[in-house]
Amino acid sequence: MRAHLGDQLVIESPATGATRRDGEIVGLHHEDGTPPYDVRWSDTDEVTLVFPGPDAHVQHVGQAETVSEAGRPAGTPSPGDIGRRVAVERRRQRLGREETARRARMSPEYLKYLEERPADPTAATLIRLADALGTTVGTLRGGGVDLPPGQGHALLHPELRDLGPQECRTLLSTHGVGRVAVSTSDGRPAVVPVNYEVVDDTIVFRTTPGSVPSAAVGTDVAFEVDHVDEALSQGWSVLAVGPASVVTEPDTVRRLARHAHTMPWAGGEREMWVSVRPTRLTGRRITPAAQ
Repeated sequence: MRAHLGDQLVIESPATGATRRDGEIVGLHHEDGTPPYDVRWSDTDEVTLVFPGPDAHVQHVGQAETVSEAGRPAGTPSPGDIGRRVAVERRRQRLGREETARRARMSPEYLKYLEERPADPTAATLIRLADALGTTVGTLRGGGVDLPPGQGHALLHPELRDLGPQECRTLLSTHGVGRVAVSTSDGRPAVVPVNYEVVDDTIVFRTTPGSVPSAAVGTDVAFEVDHVDEALSQGWSVLAVGPASVVTEPDTVRRLARHAHTMPWAGGEREMWVSVRPTRLTGRRITPAAQ
């Protein structure tokens, strides 16, 4: 018997084939993956040292099994998506792997495995991770990705406050996805999402000539970013207003392309850089009252 971190140890009745107990392998004692294993049992959430007997077998990550597939809710992402969401949320919270593992009561090695390899953690593991990251199990599973944010209940006593320029700059950060509001060639308003960077207090994004975002050039535009915390029913938004222009200086264009944090999600050749220099920067935040 050999196993990897994240595999399931399943104990079945030899007579009926019915599963009596199962758990997630969260610790190995031999490099070749042979027993014993540290197993976190799904029914008690306790970790024990296990020397598997003849009634036990290992369910490897990604291995097809009728019971596990039938028990997976429709729309649940494939193993691996969860780990990537955990890693993204951890970095967004500016948490190290060891601190996150400590909060979630698991080994840093297992968290590393979960983030970097296909894995299908137990519900108990997801609950602890969600709690450690201040989010929800549904978010880590990718639930609601096709729904607009903000469908949760409003706070009982919300407080809406204005943000100062420095806090707005901090929230804009250095890159992300924002929305630019323009007037198209036919005079109609349009709002489109773009991947953006912040360089020397100037917002820049890539597009193509003739596209909707390119209509920003030569006009004053509004550029907005926001974040909504569905679990806590709170969030913030920042609005930048200013003139937009094309970046034409070759050295600057090369520097922007070289240091860009991400390629445009829309794909394709998008080599036209547009800059927005804010002349007005405002923001608002919704929190529970007296926070």
